[in-house]
Amino acid sequence: KNGVVEKIGIKTTRIKTLSGEQLVVSNSDLTSSRIHNYKKMQRRRIVFGVGVTYETPVEQVRSIPGLLKEIVESEKSVEFDRAHFKSFGDSSLDFEIVYYVNNPDAYMDVQQEFNLQIYEQFAERGISIAFPTRTLYLRNENGMKFQVNTEELTAEKASEN
Repeated sequence: KNGVVEKIGIKTTRIKTLSGEQLVVSNSDLTSSRIHNYKKMQRRRIVFGVGVTYETPVEQVRSIPGLLKEIVESEKSVEFDRAHFKSFGDSSLDFEIVYYVNNPDAYMDVQQEFNLQIYEQFAERGISIAFPTRTLYLRNENGMKFQVNTEELTAEKASEN
């Protein structure tokens, strides 16, 4: 569980969890457990990813790690580590970005800013962020094949509304 220690007693320790409830743990359980004290952390390593569609031209795919590096380096309170084209995902070309934040308490504000910049920069360059898609192949009783792309169906439904 994650939370903040409220009180350390003789036999038990009371922890207020992130969801608000109070957790009472015996001190013997605590002494035999591995505890992570995030408040003492001076610096935090952040790993996150973003995926783009398979239709993205190879020149743009090659440029994305550099663009991600520029975005992360634009924030002075973090230290860029790396950005790579990591893998071929089920529905996307996947990139992984790693950076260190020097103020762990502000990490979500920093990550939000990176996400917004990625969204804006990709949109400006015509790079589509991927979402799960499936292609279905159907065959009728006469052996005729049909192909249905769920991405196209989703686009058609959106244009109907």
